[in-house]
Amino acid sequence: MRDIKEILNLKAEIEDRGTRLDAFLRINKKPDMVIHPAAGHHSGTLVNAIMYHIKDLSTISGVIRPGIVHRLDKNTSGLIIVAKTNEAHLKLTEMFKDKTIKKTYLAICKGNFKNKEGRIENEIGRDSKDRKKMTVVRDNGRTAITNYKVINEVEYFSLLEIDLETGRTHQIRVHMKYLNHSILGDDVYGKASKKADRQMLHAYKLKFDHPITGEKMEIIGELPEDFKKVKDDLGLEFNG
Repeated sequence: MRDIKEILNLKAEIEDRGTRLDAFLRINKKPDMVIHPAAGHHSGTLVNAIMYHIKDLSTISGVIRPGIVHRLDKNTSGLIIVAKTNEAHLKLTEMFKDKTIKKTYLAICKGNFKNKEGRIENEIGRDSKDRKKMTVVRDNGRTAITNYKVINEVEYFSLLEIDLETGRTHQIRVHMKYLNHSILGDDVYGKASKKADRQMLHAYKLKFDHPITGEKMEIIGELPEDFKKVKDDLGLEFNG
């Protein structure tokens, strides 16, 4: 039979472990949702939704972006990590900077790829003709590295698994355009499509060491219904 001291020590260890594991939130963001309030988007954001349910979030990014460590485009669905403590926020930010968090996306692209897997490395910067867009540039850009693999294809369309080594603005969308295989439904870097209401890009998986405990973690973000429908309508198979 355990004595009182051992029970109290065990209770303290469990509570401490619970605190350490409760360092961040894992959210599978739906499409058409902005991450945090900004011009034209003061309500209905992911941050608004989180703050309605959870009051204790990291304060490092300020009152407008509490807990936000990284972002996704409005019309990109998938995994977002939101820090609950400042300690976790600082360590997660460092991990993203040091590229020790592996980010895997799924994308439905137009056309069939000659090379079924590859690595794209170049520089991305502002488009001189449209400052709201990014593009591949020769000078004054930032290095962008994207690895892709075709996991299924049908006539005119391909389903890709994409791993990022860098995290530049619109990186995947710019690189797919660069390969002349724009993402289906991307009306900024490709063309609008009747087959998809938004770009078919989903942040599918995150692999990293827990920022507090160091435990190995792999988080999977379930495919949203619109992505699954487009995939199925095209006849693309995915057994992830």
